Amino acid sequence: MTESVLDYMTRLGRAARAASRVVASASTAQKNRALLATAEALDAARGELASANELDLAAGRANGLEPALLDRLALTPARIDGMIEGLRQVASLADPVGAIRDMSYRPSGIQVGKMRVPLGVIGIIYESRPNVTIDAASLCLKSGNATILRGGSEAIHSNRAIAACIQLGLAAAELPAAAVQVVETTDRAAVGALITMPEFVDVIVPRGGKSLIERVSRDARVPVIKHLDGICHVYVDALAEMPKAQAIAFNAKTYRYGICGAMETLLVDQAVAAAFLPAMEQMFVEKGVELRGCQRTCALIQAKPATEEDWSTEYLAPILSIRVVDGLEQAIEHINRYGSHHTDAIVTEHQGRARRFLAEVDSSSVMLNAPTCFADGFEYGLGAEIGISTDKLHARGPVGLEGLTCEKYVVIGDGQLRGQNA
Repeated sequence: MTESVLDYMTRLGRAARAASRVVASASTAQKNRALLATAEALDAARGELASANELDLAAGRANGLEPALLDRLALTPARIDGMIEGLRQVASLADPVGAIRDMSYRPSGIQVGKMRVPLGVIGIIYESRPNVTIDAASLCLKSGNATILRGGSEAIHSNRAIAACIQLGLAAAELPAAAVQVVETTDRAAVGALITMPEFVDVIVPRGGKSLIERVSRDARVPVIKHLDGICHVYVDALAEMPKAQAIAFNAKTYRYGICGAMETLLVDQAVAAAFLPAMEQMFVEKGVELRGCQRTCALIQAKPATEEDWSTEYLAPILSIRVVDGLEQAIEHINRYGSHHTDAIVTEHQGRARRFLAEVDSSSVMLNAPTCFADGFEYGLGAEIGISTDKLHARGPVGLEGLTCEKYVVIGDGQLRGQNA
């Protein structure tokens, strides 16, 4: 009799729950051994990884996948290098599990503090990028969690090849194979099962398009760490240094169009717009970026008139919205109204305006004199990231090791009894 998707996912969930108890008590050395052995396995399997990835790319081209999605799907030698480096960097990071902070004596004589502990079992649902398999597995393992990984059907061959390397790493460290499980079925019912198993799964992290994240947020019976959009802004202040501002704005948009930290709207103070925008127009046009602007922008450069919808659109493409604003206050108002609480930057040499922007913009990352594309766990020193959360509860911004743990109170006494001093 063929196993149903629900029965299959239940089996994975039960195995993950059992494995989570083993991983939670594993030593730092044991977890690092698994990570470094996985890195060695990836390095040795470059040929197998490339062959598996080519199967996925060929199927993607045949199915008419857009160039941006094919780019996300590709496992280039440089990306395999990045996966290996990510594993080594996570292995080098401090282990958060078991750390105790803020121990203090209370009037009763007891000591109270907090210990950092794993979340348990983390379900991760993602699309296109097979390197997420390694990012997710490494962070979950180092933070003492078991994980169930459900990648997109378009990357199934790549994910299976990567999973084989992870299993070699786990075996080398004598950790249970179920500590990291990649869902083998491409049936969409697997997602529905994964997000409705609170008895086996403690948190869900969806990484992908807006429709996926909206569906998971709507249907999940398990807590979700998520972000919906990356509508990121760069605001060029009247007191910005122009060459610096031009370089930052250009890099924020063109570093990579398909990342959630790419700038989608450029805001420019009206006092410097006439001096700033023509040079930017030339740079962007030469790069093939389509410009859409407000009325004041269109009066200064060649741009299509921007619609109201443009201000709240994540393009993930060589398209940029530009708005000329009256100053800092209008820039902050625009960002808080149209932004997605992801990443926003100000370019200015004025300390007071910079501090006000950093304090009042309601985003998970706010930046001064730096491009928004720096919003990345690797760049933040987290080793890798499980995703970038725009939620305000539990984790916000790039979610690394600490975001995959929580705290419990630790109370140490020596026989004190409550009420004895009353």
